[in-house]
Amino acid sequence: MAVFTEEYWPLALAEYARFAIKSIVIPKKLFAELSGLESPAGVGFVLDLPVNASLQAGVATIILDRVQDAGNVGSILRSAGAFGFKQVVALKGTAALWSPKVLRAGMGAHFGLHLLEGLALDDLHALQVPVVVTSSHQGELIQKLSLPQPCAWAFGHEGQGVCTELMARASVHVRIGQPGGEESLNVAAAAAICLHTSSLTGL
Repeated sequence: MAVFTEEYWPLALAEYARFAIKSIVIPKKLFAELSGLESPAGVGFVLDLPVNASLQAGVATIILDRVQDAGNVGSILRSAGAFGFKQVVALKGTAALWSPKVLRAGMGAHFGLHLLEGLALDDLHALQVPVVVTSSHQGELIQKLSLPQPCAWAFGHEGQGVCTELMARASVHVRIGQPGGEESLNVAAAAAICLHTSSLTGL
């Protein structure tokens, strides 16, 4: 369903209404109360969220382990779409993938991805691909590795990293060199580097 403000409706592109099952027009003040943005555009859509999605085996995947910052989650989803990873699995404790802040940070990436959330570690057995984790304490430098294809990259909590259990399951441990001397990278920045490197060798 497409939702327009009274002011925006006369300017709306025909495609907006054509691709919606139904279009409604509401006062600008009401639209502002519905939107989480300071300056809403005057058009929005009501969508059914995917339900009962099942884990896809044997595909390039991203595992989010208690990544809690919505901006980081949205940024990782954008990187997933950009670098050819079609499945994102959010373990319990990760920010809700369809929350307003993650949606804004994702900039439309959601709609090209197979998203699952609220999963437990045991659910990952169905992936049937090697799990790769980043660590500042162990593993080979990423540029020196021949990464498995396809694989599942695991990115962890902003402060604690990937949990011990998931770290133990990993087939490959990777370090990102930081010659500038920083202690660690932001998880979204680290994810972009890792996914880009995987894309260079094919998914």
